[in-house]
Amino acid sequence: MLDIASLVRVHVDALVAAQNDMGVCDAIRRNTPLGKPATMSAPHLPKVAGIDPTVPVSDETARPIEAVPAPPGAFIQDRLAGWVSDLTTLHELTERLAGTRTLDDALHEFLEAGAALVGARRGLVVFEPSDRRGPVSTVGLGLAHAELGEIETVPRSATSYGRVLEGLPHPDAPLTTPDLLGDSGLDPRRREVAARLGYAASYALPLAAATTGRLGAAVWLYDEPAEPLERQRHLVGLYAGYAAEHLARLLELERARADVATVAEELLPTRLPRVPGVQLAVRHEVAPQGGGDWYDALALPEGALGLAVGSVGGSGPSALAAAGRLRAGLRAYAVMEGEDPVAVLSDLELLLRLTEPARSATALFAYCEPARRKLLLAGAGHTPPLITGERRTSYVETTLSAPLGMLSCWEAPSVDVAPAPGETVLLYTDGLLRRAGDSMDRAYARLRSAAASVPRALRGDAASVADHVVRTVLPDGAGRADGAEDVVVLAARFD
Repeated sequence: MLDIASLVRVHVDALVAAQNDMGVCDAIRRNTPLGKPATMSAPHLPKVAGIDPTVPVSDETARPIEAVPAPPGAFIQDRLAGWVSDLTTLHELTERLAGTRTLDDALHEFLEAGAALVGARRGLVVFEPSDRRGPVSTVGLGLAHAELGEIETVPRSATSYGRVLEGLPHPDAPLTTPDLLGDSGLDPRRREVAARLGYAASYALPLAAATTGRLGAAVWLYDEPAEPLERQRHLVGLYAGYAAEHLARLLELERARADVATVAEELLPTRLPRVPGVQLAVRHEVAPQGGGDWYDALALPEGALGLAVGSVGGSGPSALAAAGRLRAGLRAYAVMEGEDPVAVLSDLELLLRLTEPARSATALFAYCEPARRKLLLAGAGHTPPLITGERRTSYVETTLSAPLGMLSCWEAPSVDVAPAPGETVLLYTDGLLRRAGDSMDRAYARLRSAAASVPRALRGDAASVADHVVRTVLPDGAGRADGAEDVVVLAARFD
């Protein structure tokens, strides 16, 4: 970040030094040592009441105010005061920008701050990294989506910001167009759009970082013919330099999050199986750092279905890899002995102990027979399933058991569940409860209330039930980029 405080201190020290220099110059001019008052050559006049017309009027008083010369060093003082004011403003704006945590928020903040610095009311920033890896976005200030679309109909080669994005050569003054409508050489389409949207001048600025190269370009629009002052250009240039580095860091973070989400999705089923008698839906959100929550649904012989959810301790690539190994192992065990969920989890516990001896995990596996509307399930330290329908919304009472890898030998009894026609069984991970922001007891109550409040018109669709539950339980809804926990909700609605 810019060390604005140090710059302010430097200029303040310069101001003090300038004032001392003024004292030296003044003393030299008077031929008087520093620290000693100058002696008056004229005799002291007697004090009299009223106005004595014999007292001569000072030349400084006789002259008009505007004719009085400024004291020595006043220009320096004013200049340094302006520098301190500009640096303070720059410091406040960069502090606000540093507080943004997402790329979209940072682009909005940069556009608003830049408009304040150059004295514009509207503008847009086009974010297009030169490496073409994305993400790509256009953010507007004081412009509706339709107006942004209309501006984008102007050929890029005819706009200053477009020439920056296309890497085209610039004329002598590539950034400023002080009078769009008065420019005889202006592109006709650009003139038409400017007249329709009501802007008469523009100032563009490239965005480039040392680590990533060109990131995009910004343009601010004036309602009247105008252009920023040299001081304004200097300030917005300094601000844009810091903003580009901050945007580059957020870009790398955004790409890392996207890579983590892609890897996590590749480790999970690409689609859910279609089995007569049951309707499946899943909602899965990956934490930015990559969590270890996973799920699975696989068709088994004789029309059966295997449903599983689990969570591996930790986060990051190692947790993702461990979750992928557990899911692959569970699929094999489910095919061999899926009708016995306890045996499946026992084998999974052995696999975890051999491959991840320092890690623990929770898991729940259900052997489902949709034609008979029957589930046989077992859990290892996992959250209990929730059944919701027209007549009931309740948790399945499962035996309390330890997570996998915590005991020398894991084993727990299975539980039979018989959903009624039209009821939905929800399997989920504890990330849904932790993201609720309450204590676990209150989070359980909140989840139950959310499931019970599903409108009747939505209960016939498993995806609608899952969506309603996620939106109601999470305080800010689904898709929070800063969520610290994975979320998995697997819904199975029985006909």
